[in-house]
Order: sequence, then structure tokens, then C-alpha cells
Amino acid sequence: MLSTSRRGVQWVRPIRDIGQADIRLLPPPRGRGFECPYHGPVSESGSVLVVGAHAGDFVWRAAGTVALHTAAGWRATVVALSYGERGESGELWKEPGQTVENVKRVRQAECARAAATIGADFVPFDLGDYPLEVSAAAVDRLVEVMRDVRPDVLITHTPVDPFNPDHPVASIAADRARKIAMGAAGVASAFVTIPPPRVYFFEPHHPEQCGFLPNTFVDYTPVVERKEQAMAALAAQAYLRDHYRQRAEQRAVQARYFGAGAGARYAEAFQRTTPRLERLL
Repeated sequence: MLSTSRRGVQWVRPIRDIGQADIRLLPPPRGRGFECPYHGPVSESGSVLVVGAHAGDFVWRAAGTVALHTAAGWRATVVALSYGERGESGELWKEPGQTVENVKRVRQAECARAAATIGADFVPFDLGDYPLEVSAAAVDRLVEVMRDVRPDVLITHTPVDPFNPDHPVASIAADRARKIAMGAAGVASAFVTIPPPRVYFFEPHHPEQCGFLPNTFVDYTPVVERKEQAMAALAAQAYLRDHYRQRAEQRAVQARYFGAGAGARYAEAFQRTTPRLERLL
């Protein structure tokens, strides 16, 4: 799914029922891959892993994309290195007498519900936030998650973010864990290794200041209601809903310039960082 290129920019048109006025997701036949009418066979045996600094990061930036993949039969796993309990739970801290432990409890419930809405497993590490500190033991734990889920696609933060102290830390941790889990590119080793995943950065809140180059657009229009439900689950960050809804509409306009079609109304942007391997251009 996160693979098609045109004019130097990758975009993904979702599986559609061609000829119908309404746009709806085609259910994949069970037990095998299915045929995407635009891009040929799509495997239903893939795995996507999202590594976020805070519990809600995956919802705003990648919930539509994850929902598309799980609807096509992929396994999806979301790792939250922290609950975002100190710096990313603004609505909860307006309540008198609020405590860190209560905020963590609420965020656990919210984000687990959001992940379930899009068909993903939610794995919280509870490392704390503002600042997020990722120890060697935590990296080892992340390596074990990667060995378990064997991601075909890894999504995480940009390594630069001048406005958030935790996002670059999560990006570095995800990258280090990926390299350890991969080993030396097929060389025999003393530990279990995984095939190299395709790596994407999801869109930061301030893309220009983070050096974010959107070269991949995922049109998630057919599953927009699932993302809306996931966003609605995050009451602690209700202030972000309009921002990311509007951003999705803006990215869909850009995706249409690259051939996504008039039916593309909502899109998420990503920056692919690993090379494409092609037999023909």
C-alpha cells in the first residue's frame, strides 16, 4: 500500500469499487491477497508498526493509514513510548486536583480504545514524557517488539522537531531498534534478525520547521469515519481534532495534483526515508 510512485512523489489510492458513486472499501478475500483495481495485487499478510513518543501521536498522524492497512488484512501494532501524561494531555490538566497517575490511567483507556477502532494493538511503554528518556533496556524491549511483529512498514517521527523535546528522542530510539533488529543486512548473527522494513516519518505538527518532505500521500477517504472515531476517543487532546482534520483535507488537495482523483477528500502525508527497490522505473 505505501509503495506507489508517480512523478517523484508516492501516493496511495485506496481500494475502491470502480463505477459506483459512493466510495467504499473492498473487503479482501480471506486466506489470500486481493487485487487492487489501481495497483495490482495487495498482500493481506503484511505488518505495520508505528512508534510514537506519546500515546496519541499515532491517531493524529497515521490513524487513517493504519485503518486502511488493517481493513486489507494487515497486522498493525502501535508502540507508545509514553502516555503523554505530563505535556500532551491538556484537557485533563484543567481539572482541579488532577494527578499524573490518573492522567496515565485515562490516556491508557483513551488510546487503547482509539487503537482498537482502527484495528491495531496498543503497546504502552510508560517511559514518561517532557522529557522522554529511552534507556538501553527500553531500546531492547522495542527490538523485541520488532522481532515479534516483523514490520514490513515502520512509521515514526521526524528526527528534528524544534518545538517538541520528545519526538526526536522517539525517532532515534525507533531507528536504533530497527538497526539492531535487522542486524548486518543478512549476515549470520548470534541473534534473531528481521528483514529491513520500509521506513516512513509521519507528518509533524510543524512540517516546515521539522524539515519534513511529504513524498507519500495516503488517501484514507474510505475509512475516514474510523479515524474520526479514533480522534473522538482522545478527549484529553480534543483541541487537535480540527487541526488534523483540516490538514488531511489540505493533503488530499495536494494528492489530487499527483493523480489521486477527485474522490480523494482526506489524506495523510509521510516522508519515505528508505530507497525503493524496483526492476523497472
